[in-house]
Amino acid sequence: QVQLAESGGGLVQPGESLILSCAASGIIDISAMSWYRQAPGKEREMVATSTSDNANYYLDSVKGRFIFSGDAAKNIIYLQMNNLKPEDTATYYCSALKYGAGNAQYRYWGQGTQVTVSS
Repeated sequence: QVQLAESGGGLVQPGESLILSCAASGIIDISAMSWYRQAPGKEREMVATSTSDNANYYLDSVKGRFIFSGDAAKNIIYLQMNNLKPEDTATYYCSALKYGAGNAQYRYWGQGTQVTVSS
């Protein structure tokens, strides 16, 4: 059974930092790990993605502020979020993408962790 467990969310003031972590279990041959977020009334958006060939992609609005990293041996990924802004307020989700036979794609989600940036 695939499990993705996020942690590290919370309430911070603008300009502060947070580190989110996601522990993955029950899955192998991951093609990409990602962080998504969803704010109330908005669609879920990709924040950062790291592929199996070590390519990293970031949402334009977080470039230079957020850093994706991971510990492959422990199947844990992190999202270092610096200089947080109120518009970063959202529920953040960890996601894993796995390709199957015949180009089938399987995406798995964590339960989400709330990040609130407010003064």
